[in-house]
Amino acid sequence: MDSLPIDMSHPAVRDYLALVRLQVLTPLSLLINIASVLVCATVVNPSMRTISKLNPTSISPSPAVISAYVGAMYLGQIGYCLLLVLARKPETKRSMTKGVGLSLVFANWLMALWAVAWVFEWFIAGTILQGLQLILLLYSNIALLTYHSVNLTSRPFDMALIHAPLRFFFVLQLMLVFPLTLFIALGLTTLPLYDGTPSNYNRHMWPGFGVVLGTNLASLIVVVLRRDIVWCAAATWICVSIWALRPKPQPVYITVLVFTIIHPLSLILAYIHAYFYSRSEVEGNGAVVLPGNEHPALNHPPSETQVRGPREVDPEAVWGE
Repeated sequence: MDSLPIDMSHPAVRDYLALVRLQVLTPLSLLINIASVLVCATVVNPSMRTISKLNPTSISPSPAVISAYVGAMYLGQIGYCLLLVLARKPETKRSMTKGVGLSLVFANWLMALWAVAWVFEWFIAGTILQGLQLILLLYSNIALLTYHSVNLTSRPFDMALIHAPLRFFFVLQLMLVFPLTLFIALGLTTLPLYDGTPSNYNRHMWPGFGVVLGTNLASLIVVVLRRDIVWCAAATWICVSIWALRPKPQPVYITVLVFTIIHPLSLILAYIHAYFYSRSEVEGNGAVVLPGNEHPALNHPPSETQVRGPREVDPEAVWGE
């Protein structure tokens, strides 16, 4: 490395190498993720869907709705891989190398391993894999929201191809896959274990209610404070996937149904509040008067006798001569 005519410690060179590394590893990890999930969902027997039917819980989603969600997430990641090659803006490159980095690569590999663990019914191992995945995706989403925040008007491609896939991936794990795997690992299913009693879909309904209420409240805070359209769409989609599969315990069903309405409504109200608040600031010229610091000049224009030009200044009053 020392014989190369390049300063490998230069920040620009290191950023370029980081981008090249992502251009190679990210599509490879995505391909492994998609292949593993497709094989485990369609080829092997029992498949992922069969395992889910054999282990129903109070938060189990509709297979069709959640499959559409995962398909949209994969399409977004394919767009992200294309953006890795085609990006020209320095801000976009920094978002991918500094904000996302290798977190998405490792998260894709962990999801591929989770699919294998799911079909082999290694639910404890799957829960551990999901926990690691949540940590990686949480880190990358916080970095994007904090240091590389964008909006649809300024950088729409960054929002659609960087922020949206990462947000969809994290919301899926947070609100559904991780708690679902944990429920099955802990035996919190609606099927009887050993007593031979018939299935009771109200069994373990309060843990399910606590999960859907807690995750949706956390999502609602993000949607309102950040006015995050992507998070709102992802959280609403997850809610639809849960109540679309019936029967469900009433507390769980009503909660996800209510939040299906609350998430988009709260986003609209947050935008309305931000619009009128910024408008009132513009109309008031943005002046903020603190108590005790009021000055007549802020409320009343100076009279002609109070206005003195440079020629009217007394030199003796200034220099003390």
